[in-house]
Amino acid sequence: MKRLLIYLALVLLIMPLKAQKRDSKSVAMVGATTTIAEGIYAVGYNPALLAFQKDKPFMLQLGGLDFGMGNNYISMAGMSTLSGDTLDNDEKTFIINRLQNSGGLAFNVNGQIALPGINFTSGNMAVTSNIMYFSSYTLPAGMARLMLEGNASNPVIDMTLNYEIMAVSETAFSFAIPFESFALGLSLKYLQGLLYMGIDPDSSQANFVTTPTSVYGSGRYYLRSGVGGSGYALDIGLATKDLNGMRFGVSLINALGMIKWNEPSFFKDILAGKDNKFGNSDDLWHLKWGGTPLTDSVSVVYTYSIDSLRADNLSSGSIFNSSSEVVYNLDEDNKPKPFNVRYPAIFRIGGSYRKDDLLISSDLTTGFEDRLYTNSRWRWAIAAELYRFPLIPMRMGFAWEGLDRTELGMGVGFYGGPVMIDIGFAFKHGMWIHSMKGLNLSVGFTMTGFQGRQDKAKSAPSGPSPIPEDLLPSEDQKQDTTNGK
Repeated sequence: MKRLLIYLALVLLIMPLKAQKRDSKSVAMVGATTTIAEGIYAVGYNPALLAFQKDKPFMLQLGGLDFGMGNNYISMAGMSTLSGDTLDNDEKTFIINRLQNSGGLAFNVNGQIALPGINFTSGNMAVTSNIMYFSSYTLPAGMARLMLEGNASNPVIDMTLNYEIMAVSETAFSFAIPFESFALGLSLKYLQGLLYMGIDPDSSQANFVTTPTSVYGSGRYYLRSGVGGSGYALDIGLATKDLNGMRFGVSLINALGMIKWNEPSFFKDILAGKDNKFGNSDDLWHLKWGGTPLTDSVSVVYTYSIDSLRADNLSSGSIFNSSSEVVYNLDEDNKPKPFNVRYPAIFRIGGSYRKDDLLISSDLTTGFEDRLYTNSRWRWAIAAELYRFPLIPMRMGFAWEGLDRTELGMGVGFYGGPVMIDIGFAFKHGMWIHSMKGLNLSVGFTMTGFQGRQDKAKSAPSGPSPIPEDLLPSEDQKQDTTNGK
């Protein structure tokens, strides 16, 4: 039974679930929530917003699931342009330039599973715990150039692949400190590494060289893997108080984030089986390469070579050679070498304005590297939330990141008593079904206190104050007054 539960957990981890921490509302509003996120959903966007939860002092997430996938070129519209007649030179140049500007043909699958009952807020503090999954696969733009233009004007083509997957359990304690006109917030995160596999870019390279008479090339990929790791990260946020419906905020998410892999960990102990030794047949689960378990002490090196591909030796069996071997990754003391992987950071700045039943929010965000869920390009997002029907808030958002990197989101909430159900959907890198290059779908279930769902008490209407009872005339005084008339 224990082995079955481990398998089910791992299946959930490798499902194509997108992103750095997100929720149904942020999906519908394309991430423009730096100044409007509430309660547990402020963690990962701006923890300073926890200081403004006086009307919702308690919030508990019953569960949540986010599913998403995307790429930077393939869509129904894009595929239709490639079918039919032969592409002309301008069309080929357009495709190649787009892929080169994007760093190749990239596929990203990122996601999140909220652990039921562990994510909650009380006042200006929050405890959250989520399983995060990130992955990225990038095919070099040189492949497209070789297929579309041949080797006539491309003597050396870079064929280096990028590949990285990572699963992390992220647990955070967050709090906010209110001041007179603003609030500061911090999230202290513990990162429990679950699974990592990736090509080390510093130790991997591949090329394809063409000459008028022959073609040759070589490549070497160094693949690192890890099961069990630990690290820390920090979220820092600032938000102003509501001023005539306006609010501004700024935050840095996952600052100083780093995970150290291939060290003793609780997760590895669970997988190790009865003998408490990870990397043998007794394990509940482990990665394998060619039948060899990928333990803490080994890595994988894959090499290939293309030797003088010419018309006169096409029938030769030794033109293409490749090898794959598991190598030991040990230090001078014959102990496994741990390795560090950065947990990508995101910078956010935004503002919002609320007037009656309408809320408008806008954000600017950027990462510091093109990796996993982050990009080093600026991304602008604007979104609106309509409270015309308080029990059914409606949301829509639009984001732009350059070229055709757009996103259109929409969603709705169902709020009844203390129960909140939110649904969000977004078209990735496109505005319509035929032009989208991916999608996001998110569902969340949250509970608040009955009093937490009530709005602030409305102030009494202006006018003269009532006369205290002890100053009102008695019945005898009223009678005397009447007789005196």
